[in-house]
Amino acid sequence: MIELDENNQKIKELKIDLEGIKVSVMPDKLQSELKELESKTLEPNFWNDSENSGKVLQQIKKIKFKLDKYLDLEKRLSDIEVLSELMEEGDENTLKDILKETKLLEKDLEKFSTETLLTGKYDSNNAIITLHPGAGGTESQDWAEMLYRMYGRFANSFGFTIHELDFLEGEEAGIKSVTALIEGENAYGYLKGENGVHRLVRISPFDSGGRRHTSFASVEVLPEITEDVEIEINPNDLRIDTYRASGAGGQHINKTDSAVRLTHIPTNVVVACQSERSQTQNKETAMKMLKSKLLDLKEKENKEKIEDLKGDQRDIAWGSQIRSYVFCPYTLVKDHRTNFEIGNVESVMNGDIYGFIESYLKSLIK
Repeated sequence: MIELDENNQKIKELKIDLEGIKVSVMPDKLQSELKELESKTLEPNFWNDSENSGKVLQQIKKIKFKLDKYLDLEKRLSDIEVLSELMEEGDENTLKDILKETKLLEKDLEKFSTETLLTGKYDSNNAIITLHPGAGGTESQDWAEMLYRMYGRFANSFGFTIHELDFLEGEEAGIKSVTALIEGENAYGYLKGENGVHRLVRISPFDSGGRRHTSFASVEVLPEITEDVEIEINPNDLRIDTYRASGAGGQHINKTDSAVRLTHIPTNVVVACQSERSQTQNKETAMKMLKSKLLDLKEKENKEKIEDLKGDQRDIAWGSQIRSYVFCPYTLVKDHRTNFEIGNVESVMNGDIYGFIESYLKSLIK
């Protein structure tokens, strides 16, 4: 049976791939670390120190997540091998199952292989994503909304959840700005490479003359800072403004000045949140957003203190783009950092950006 023979060859290749992943994951070491951490939770005074116990439980969760994924792939590969060996001649139903499971395993192995590249300090964190249109009015604002939809589709396909934090609608169409929290294991690790300026080339639906336009939008991706990361912000450096929320939330959200805007005066970094139902909740969320921005700025500028930051901004314009999306005169999406490209623009705009993410992550280890 030709199909079975070809699939058996594919299984051999997947075994080699899994061995390569095993070297990176080191499951035996993970099991040893897990056993040691779990033994700590049995100590009499473990729960007395809530900060320490929280850190230990978080470590246990991360190790289990990684180890369970590896062991599941190992078991599935073994099951497919056994099924292939026991399959009888002419058993078409079993053959279909084997071929289907092999394809699924290949896809999951590829995804897990990419996850092993996520070794950055904050890669396992949730991601805070902010989009701003560049110059160009309605056309750029529409482009920003298209990108936001793209990331929403990608997040859903990966099982991530999106919590909109701040939204400013465009005057005619699109959005002036949007900030959202994307929650899920390794959300920041996957999305960090999307940080930068994205360029669109298309026939504008807002141009009565049917002319081709080039538009830009910036995407900022930051890790959500967990409580174990300490960022000291001088209260005197903050300006706090409250205003009436205009986003979703029904009548209640619009009756009070519940939305909060924080400005870090030395760097002019501004964050806003209007998604929660109370001013206190919005302020707490905005502070998390601000800490994420200032930590990112601190690391980029290689400064020891928040007080030393300058907060320089780059233009959202030609020459600074990381990726181009061309709808006309041909269709192509190309990443200018890795040269990875896809001709199916529609698929990309529907959230199929995994290829770009994978190529970017692999480029970091070269």
